[in-house]
Amino acid sequence: MNETIITRLARFIADARYDDLPEDMAAKARLHILDTFGAALAGATSEEAIRTRTALGHLDGPGQAQLWGTDARLPPRSAAMVNGIAAHAFELDDTGGCDHSGAVVLPAVMAALPLIDGPVDGRHVITAVALGYDIGRRVMEGFGGYVAHNSAGWHSTGTCGVFAAATAVASLLRFDPTETASSLGLAASFSSGLWGFIHDGAMAKRVHAGRAAEGGLLAALLARQGVTGPHNAFEDVWGGFFKTYAHGPLAPEALTHKLGSDWLLRHAAIKPYASCRDTHAAVDAIGRVMSRESLQPDEVTHVRARLNSFLDGMVGGRGIGTLSAAQLSLPYAVAARLCFGTVGLSAYSEERRNSSELATTLDKIAIDIDETVTASWKSSIIVETRDGRRIEEETTVPLGAPDKPLGIEPLRAKFDELAGLVLPREQVDLLAESVLGLDRLPDAKALLPLLQRAPACAG
Repeated sequence: MNETIITRLARFIADARYDDLPEDMAAKARLHILDTFGAALAGATSEEAIRTRTALGHLDGPGQAQLWGTDARLPPRSAAMVNGIAAHAFELDDTGGCDHSGAVVLPAVMAALPLIDGPVDGRHVITAVALGYDIGRRVMEGFGGYVAHNSAGWHSTGTCGVFAAATAVASLLRFDPTETASSLGLAASFSSGLWGFIHDGAMAKRVHAGRAAEGGLLAALLARQGVTGPHNAFEDVWGGFFKTYAHGPLAPEALTHKLGSDWLLRHAAIKPYASCRDTHAAVDAIGRVMSRESLQPDEVTHVRARLNSFLDGMVGGRGIGTLSAAQLSLPYAVAARLCFGTVGLSAYSEERRNSSELATTLDKIAIDIDETVTASWKSSIIVETRDGRRIEEETTVPLGAPDKPLGIEPLRAKFDELAGLVLPREQVDLLAESVLGLDRLPDAKALLPLLQRAPACAG
């Protein structure tokens, strides 16, 4: 193969082994796998997952790949899509990768497991997942980063996530460099996902994660059968991926910068709240004010948050008629923290979204447009109280970020709560222990029955 960006990435992916992973990245991968399983098991109950499961069940019929949190199976491609949608359905999956890498990578990997004859070492799964996070993030960086790509209207979970899934499956299936290169090249043609859902809270956002998982898996399976993909898809050529999709300055060198020495899984964050990540810094800030000042919710008369126009377009909305719209609303997240003391999944129930208490509190929250704001965690909120105080609190890096990790105990509590929505406690415990010890698991296929809900008893 002539040397291109894709062929260089392909050699790296094909050659990478568990021992190449720094110990802290291997440990971090296990935490993100656990977190993604928890989000997806809860998300199996979501309207999006159920509707997609029904649609694909009618089209495909039963298959060999498990639909997590259910007793159903579908063919691998369809299972990857349904599980990806479920993982992203409640905004509880991780962020900071392609973005939402877990909801893209893990469903593709687990759907491919049954296609492998014999046992699959747990360390091999960890390696495939870490590689998926790494390459998906590198593609996004090649666009010039998250803001450059997403502000152009692309949803990076879909557009960049397909490369993450293709990478992970190619690694899991032990592809050679040629097969891996074709997987990446084919993935370029499957890239899709637009931010149009932001205007009405449509379910499409969740579908993007599942579509990327399914597309990456399909790209790899086609490559395994000798279907070729372009090896120059990342070069500056007519029809090239970046040249076609980008609206601004590019950084294609980011795809190979410190490849193998700087694992970009390090950027991934685990979310403590069931809302868009760019609401979290404000939630943390209002929590600090309420605690430090010993304020009760009814003592707060107004809260203003400073956002630039890009962030306002993303999370400044006040429409809460759908779950998706509410979870993308910073005003709702702050109001929920004041009203209910939580921004967990329970804060977004239909009953709470429609409560008079929430409506009254939401009227107190406003957005100030400030183009000097460079990030949601580099801004401030202003709290005004009934006794005339005006308290300005700077936003900082939110809880769950790589340099402010959630910690194993709250992560396990989050997982237990979410997985416990569909699985019995004993099974939840065994799944968590198996994932956290995945590097010692001789066959990762042992995870598959632990993700399955027992069939309901007849009669």
